[in-house]
Amino acid sequence: MKTRMFVLTMALCFVAVAVSFASNPEMGTWKLNEAKSKLAPGATKNNTVVYEAVGDKVKVTVDGIAGDSTPRHSEWIGKFDGKDYPVTGDPGNDARAYKKINDHTLELTNKKGGKVVSSGTAVVSADGKTRTVSLSSVSANGTTVKNTAVYEKQ
Repeated sequence: MKTRMFVLTMALCFVAVAVSFASNPEMGTWKLNEAKSKLAPGATKNNTVVYEAVGDKVKVTVDGIAGDSTPRHSEWIGKFDGKDYPVTGDPGNDARAYKKINDHTLELTNKKGGKVVSSGTAVVSADGKTRTVSLSSVSANGTTVKNTAVYEKQ
């Protein structure tokens, strides 16, 4: 009887996690719409961004092209809890934190060596078809650089 109860409890937990991720509008594959985006000259273009559930965490895989035309691939696995989790494959940052603001908005912060290098928001439209990422960073000469990338759900 205890075994049955344990198995049933575990099954319900897995269903609850799956349902919560399924209802998250961020989840899925997003493709950059360059025509609608406003990217600074030389900015990295994240052509494809994929959000997927990995257990009770989220995996974000980014594929794009750096300002010097070299390909970029990075991965982040973590929770939308505002805590730093490691980023692999991105020379510009080694940690990222996402914080859920509401059902359609995430706040994000990128760090390198413990220092914030960029921050901004990712907002999914009410219909769930577009996602707008607004990011601010400070350039090497101390000026603020703002990029707005618009993505379409695939």
